[in-house]
Amino acid sequence: MRQAETPNRARPRLLIHPGRFNPVRINSLGAPTARHVRLSLAPGCTLYEAIVKPLAGIGIRNASLTILGGAFDVLSYCVAPPDPSGQAVIAYTAPIDAGTAYMVFGNATLGRSLKGEPLVHCHATLRTAAGELRGGHILTEDCVIGPQPISALVTSLEGFNLQQAYDPETNIPLLQPRKEQADD
Repeated sequence: MRQAETPNRARPRLLIHPGRFNPVRINSLGAPTARHVRLSLAPGCTLYEAIVKPLAGIGIRNASLTILGGAFDVLSYCVAPPDPSGQAVIAYTAPIDAGTAYMVFGNATLGRSLKGEPLVHCHATLRTAAGELRGGHILTEDCVIGPQPISALVTSLEGFNLQQAYDPETNIPLLQPRKEQADD
């Protein structure tokens, strides 16, 4: 292949977190048991409500979800470009309003926020009403499910909690597994 025919490919950027390096790259705990649930996300609810309320009703506080796709009356998301302040590798943008949109596919994690409240962290691919493909971090409390239920496959994570906690290496809060306490 001649030089002129070589595709122009940007080099991947090297990500170096601002905090002290942690040689443990993946923190994990095993779930001794799990439940698999097919969840119907209710029309007219926010994505957050449609996940948190029914799962709490069956005793699921921590889970991994696959959202199989469906229409939203309102869909907001953000992306994570490099943090211009240098305090972290990334910083979320202001919310991007996709308006009426279709979620092609999404993955979500249910855990607990820094304040101990339910937290739904979701990334998805979406198609706008204009047909543009977009994707990013979904703002679950702002997104309203359209007129038809959306199916989600849920795997409960039992025997431990997913708790948002400050991570000194990345300098941002992350969901991290921790052993259940008697009062959890």
